[in-house]
Amino acid sequence: MIELALKEVEKYFGGNRIFNNITFEAQCGERIGLIGRNGTGKTTVFKIIAGIEKQDKGSITIRKNSVVGYLDQIPNFPKQFKVMDVLKTAFEIQYEINKQLKTLEIEMATLDGEELEHTLKKYSQLNEVYEAEGGYEIEEKLSKICTGLKFNEDFLNRDFVSLSGGEKTIVVLGKILLQNPDVLLLDEPSNHLDMTSIEWLEGYLKAYKGMVIVISHDRYFLDRVVTKIVEIEDGETSIYDGNYSYYVKEKQRRVFEQFEAYKDQQKKIKAMEKAIKQLREWAVQGDNEKFFKRAANMQKRLDKIQKIDKPILNQPKIQLDFIEADRSGKDVVSFKGIGKSFGYKKILENVSLDVKYKGRIALIGDNGSGKSTIVKMILEEFKPDYGEIKLGANTKIGYLPQNVIFNNEDLTVLETFREGMTISEGSARGILAKFLFYGESVFKKVKGLSGGEKSRLKLCKLIQNDINLLILDEPTNHLDIDSREMLEEALMEFKGTIFFISHDRFLINKIAEMICEIEDKKIINYYGDYEYYKEKKKEIKRSNTEVSSKNKINKPQNIEKPKNIVSNKLKEAERLEKIIEELERKVENIDNEINNNGSDYDKLVELDKERARIQEELDIMLKKWIELND
Repeated sequence: MIELALKEVEKYFGGNRIFNNITFEAQCGERIGLIGRNGTGKTTVFKIIAGIEKQDKGSITIRKNSVVGYLDQIPNFPKQFKVMDVLKTAFEIQYEINKQLKTLEIEMATLDGEELEHTLKKYSQLNEVYEAEGGYEIEEKLSKICTGLKFNEDFLNRDFVSLSGGEKTIVVLGKILLQNPDVLLLDEPSNHLDMTSIEWLEGYLKAYKGMVIVISHDRYFLDRVVTKIVEIEDGETSIYDGNYSYYVKEKQRRVFEQFEAYKDQQKKIKAMEKAIKQLREWAVQGDNEKFFKRAANMQKRLDKIQKIDKPILNQPKIQLDFIEADRSGKDVVSFKGIGKSFGYKKILENVSLDVKYKGRIALIGDNGSGKSTIVKMILEEFKPDYGEIKLGANTKIGYLPQNVIFNNEDLTVLETFREGMTISEGSARGILAKFLFYGESVFKKVKGLSGGEKSRLKLCKLIQNDINLLILDEPTNHLDIDSREMLEEALMEFKGTIFFISHDRFLINKIAEMICEIEDKKIINYYGDYEYYKEKKKEIKRSNTEVSSKNKINKPQNIEKPKNIVSNKLKEAERLEKIIEELERKVENIDNEINNNGSDYDKLVELDKERARIQEELDIMLKKWIELND
């Protein structure tokens, strides 16, 4: 069933056309990734769907009675509202019905006869509505969302007004998920979430019964969640029936196909133009009207040809040219038994870490686990409470913060770049051009730049310095997909050491050779990329489960039982253990297959059903085994 349809939607802001042909359909249950460079109008499309803005041309159709959920801006709530109060606004209808039910209950205590019968009927009908609206599932839903987004008791009791912008965004996201709309519009939902919460959200959206459209530059997220990509490019939409990896391959195929068609058409056009010219020359030489007519007819055919646009095969990219820096010592940064607290809250406890020359290290962990604290201690902005931090010999640091702020943002891009440097305007513009600041864009004021443009300008300034340790804090947060790819290629060229905080799993896979995870106030090292880290985490989880199972198996029996009963029970326990081991192996094999078939949606659905069936059988066997050992 079609939930949403946009046809030839066009939008202007002032005299500027944002897009001219947004056309796509969305079925109930579909999960769509809306992608495109920054400034292509993705958020405007969301606002049009949500009814916040109107299109100038074209049509938009939403299934009758469908509820649209969209996180546009942070709504105003009363000052006394706690986080839990904000979440509960998702159930205003249910709470109102519950209030009416309670009123009827009080009334019924004093009624009898026909009045009681009439009120009972009214109560029954209202109760059915309450049940249909999910009134009896409120606590369960709240628990699920609060667990997934890590809203603990302390956080739920905080004043909403006291939260940071990012925290408010996550709370309102939770509220929208609780409302369970038919059409769910999510604009960069993973931006303020840590990895654990992102992975929870991925699972939640995959099981979502409504239709989901996501604007995201998180390629790993798009791969795991969406089943269709809608790309906005040059004001128009292109549809790709698959996840992000499928889109990359299919787009490349289409571009090359278009290029071949363009070349063939150009040959045909040149041949026709040559023939027309020849016919006209013959007509003039022989004063032959027939040749003039042939040339005119051929010109008409040429004019009617629908020209194929020449595709852009290579988009402009950042060109990094790092200043050749003196190399640092073998040991770049060393943490020995570091501890750090803020007030009564312990953040880090007895942390040790060694960063070696040319290392590519990703620092990961939950929000609030101490990632930024570690970076600030390296930069000497914070001091540890105890322990020792040592910078290696000749270590020269370049730091790219998460939110870039310049000293004077009223300066232009060119002025900001030249600030503190002795460099001619021509040379400065040449360097800025390598970072995609061309022509008039160098005269834009810095305060008018997007977050991604500011990061690009900061990186451009950084690499002019003599640095051999590059520290990055969430470097891809404000970047679109093309800019992320440019940054990745640029970082691959850097010859020094890279130490970065990120929840961009695609970037981590591409750059990191070692992952340091902050867990329980300590750092655990994984010597590989993100896929290696995930596999190791699974192994640890399996190992812990096996130890737990063995402890249960070896549990001492306090009550002496007849030998024949004990013998039969042991045999049955052994039989069940073999079945359980076989079923666990099957689940593990299916998990591996799911990981290897990330782009094959039909296969994933089939595997998911099979996994659920085997898991159900496994749960039954485990229950029998536990009962047998009680």
